[in-house]
Amino acid sequence: MTLALDLGLDLAFGALILATALAAVAGQGLFRAVVFFITYGLLLALVWARLGAYDVALAEGVIGAGLTGVLLLMAQGRLRRADALADPPARGKLAAALAGASVTAALVWAWFTLPLPQRIDLDAPMAASGVENPVTAVLLNFRAWDTLLESIVLLAALVGLWMLARDAEWRAPLGPGFHARAGGVLSVFGRLLPPVGLIYGVWLVWAGADQTGGAFQGGTVLAAVILVAMMAGLARAPRVGAPAWHAALAFGPGVFLLAGIAMIAVGGGFLTLPPEFAKPVTVTIEAALTLSIAVTLALLVVGPPEQQNGGGT
Repeated sequence: MTLALDLGLDLAFGALILATALAAVAGQGLFRAVVFFITYGLLLALVWARLGAYDVALAEGVIGAGLTGVLLLMAQGRLRRADALADPPARGKLAAALAGASVTAALVWAWFTLPLPQRIDLDAPMAASGVENPVTAVLLNFRAWDTLLESIVLLAALVGLWMLARDAEWRAPLGPGFHARAGGVLSVFGRLLPPVGLIYGVWLVWAGADQTGGAFQGGTVLAAVILVAMMAGLARAPRVGAPAWHAALAFGPGVFLLAGIAMIAVGGGFLTLPPEFAKPVTVTIEAALTLSIAVTLALLVVGPPEQQNGGGT
C-alpha cells in the first residue's frame, strides 16, 4: 500500500512538473510564463525535499523560484513599460522547441546508457572536515576553490549590471525607486517580515555547519529582507559609490582569501583546513559570505542606477 502511494505521488509530481514547464514555455503571455516558471521552481523544491536533498530544495525554493522569479517579474514590468512585449516569431519558438527536445533526448540517452556513478565513502573525510553537513563540507573544505570563485563571479555579475546604466544616471540611486502606499499591503508586511526573515536567515547560516542551511540559503533570505525593506520605504537604495555597501560586497570574498592565506601559515595549503581549525574557520567564512551574498543578490535585483521615478505599491 505504501509503495503504491509513493508511486502515485511521484507520478503526480512528474505530471505537474511537465505540465507546468510546458505552460511556462508554450503559453500565451509573458506574465503568465513567469508565474508558471515560479510555480515550476516551487514544485522542483518539493521534489528535491522528497528525495532527501534538503539543502538543494531550500536553495531551489529561495533562489530558483524566489529571487529569480522577482528578477523575471521586474524584467517583465520593464518590458511592458517599453512596449516590448511582442510575441517571438514562429522560427524562434521552433528553435527553442528543438533545443529543448535535443536536451531531453540527451538526458534520456544518458540515463539509460551511462554507468551509475560509484558511491564515495565520505566517513573519513567528514571526520576531518569539522562539520557534519556534507554540503557545507564540500563547498567550504573539499571544493573551497569553487565556492571562492562563485562568490567572485557574483561580484562580477553585479559590476556588469551596473555598467548597463547610462552615463547621465551613474550617480543616481540604484533601481527605479519604490514608494509604498501608506497602510497598503507592502507597507504593513514591510514592517512585519524583515525581523522574522533576519532571525531565520541568521539561523540558516548557524545551522548550516551541521544540518540543512548555509551561506547561500541564509544570504538569499537576508537579501529578501533587504529588498522588502527597500520596497516598503524603510530603507533607501544606495548609490554605486556608497563605501559601506562596497565593504559589505567585498567582505565575504576578502575573508575567504585571508583564511586561505592563513592556512598556509599554519602548515597547510591554500584553503586547506587542518582538522583542529576546520570548524571555526568554516563558520567564520560562512558568516562573512552570507553578508556579501545577501547584499550582492539584493543589489542585483534592485538593478542599475537610474532616475528615481518610483511608483505606488
